[in-house]
Formats: sequence, C-alpha cells, structure tokens
Amino acid sequence: MEPGVAMSSYPIPSGEAERLNALERYRILDTEAERSFDNITLLASQICQSPIALVSLVDAERQWFKSKVGLEVDQTPREHAFCAHSIMSSEIMIVENARDDRRFANNPLVLGDPHIQFYAGAPLVDLDGHALGTLCVIDRTPRKLSDQQRQALQALSEQVVTLLEYRDTTHRLAAALEEVKTLSGLVPVCAWCNEIRDDDGFWQKVDVYITEQTNACVTHSICPKCAERNLKALAERRKKKKRSR
Repeated sequence: MEPGVAMSSYPIPSGEAERLNALERYRILDTEAERSFDNITLLASQICQSPIALVSLVDAERQWFKSKVGLEVDQTPREHAFCAHSIMSSEIMIVENARDDRRFANNPLVLGDPHIQFYAGAPLVDLDGHALGTLCVIDRTPRKLSDQQRQALQALSEQVVTLLEYRDTTHRLAAALEEVKTLSGLVPVCAWCNEIRDDDGFWQKVDVYITEQTNACVTHSICPKCAERNLKALAERRKKKKRSR
C-alpha cells in the first residue's frame, strides 16, 4: 500500500513501520500515569479552555492515552481517532466543527460519547521526525483557538516530547548501571597475562570480556606511562643496534 493511502477509515503516514518502531522504543505504551505528563494535559486544558485534553499515542490499531483530563477511557480504535489524521503532518490540526467535516461527521466519537465537536491536536514529533501521537484538546461545542492558545499548545507538545526523551534516557542509564554492577563484583584476573575468567570458566582477554558483559565497544590506545616506557625501550634497542654495527 502506498504511503498516505487510507486503510479502512484512517490515513497511514509515510514511514509507518519506522514510526511504530520508534514508538515501541520509548516503552511508554500501557504504562502507569505519571504526574509530569498529567501536569501538561492539565495546563493544555486550562490554557485552551477545553474540558478534555489528552496525550495520545497512536499505535498500530489504537490510540492510547498516556495522560487524560475529562475523559474516562484509556484508548479508542485508531479508525475513530482524530489523532490518526493529526499525525499526518507536523503542524497543529484544528477541526472547528466536526459535524461539518466530512472526515468526522459520522465518527462514533462525534455522534456518541464524548460528543466531539471541536478538536485541536499538536503532533508529538520525535528527534527523527516521527509523529508518535498528539497533545490534543477537545470540546463538545464548535469553537476556535486564539493565536496565543495555539502557540501554547505547540510549546506544550514539545515539552511532552522532551519528557519522552528524558524518560527513555533514564531507562537507558538504569540499564547501563545494571551492566556496570555486573562488573563491580569479584572478577578473576590472571596475575601473569591479565586475562579474565568468565562464569563458564573460560579465560579471555579483558576487552572481549567487557564487550560480552556490557555490549560496550572497546577501543585500544596507549596510556602516557606505557608510551614513555616503550619509547625509551625502543630507543635503547636502536642504540644497541648502532653500536653492534
């Protein structure tokens, strides 16, 4: 299927597989509520004077709400999601009156609860340009956003992305710390050759052991002391060769 061609009743962004992989890497779906995200939806609701505000993440077949104000459900089908349309662009999508918009006039979320009439969604665009979802505000009556409200919604959506990045970095650091702890115990090292004995009893070079335990890439260099010592030894050997000639 070509990018941008509708599947069922919602459009598909170009690079959809990469977008879904990016969303998966954040390990955010189906996690518990977090105050940092809830503070942003609260601000979005108050600034935009909307009874509903959501941090919505668009998965393969659903939109899932990391944070929500004024709504009880945790997710809806992607085919009903206004946000599925909003992620098609990096710009804020505004629907002033859903009943007058052919894309949404017959949408169950318009005809039934929560009776969406107004929608404004700012895409959550990660560092690689993938729109993972939106920070959106919703009202049950047709209306508009002022320029100041639009700017604030955009700024808050960028803060959501910052939180996602911070959360991901924190998890990566925690995983790295666990790997470091693996190396912080007693490690059998040969007193002669400095090779390390692994858990299976095999002896191997230090760089091989570190790479296997931590997935770190080990590079080789020469410290100043070794460089000075070896350069002196090399100079002595050269002198001896000259004398023997």
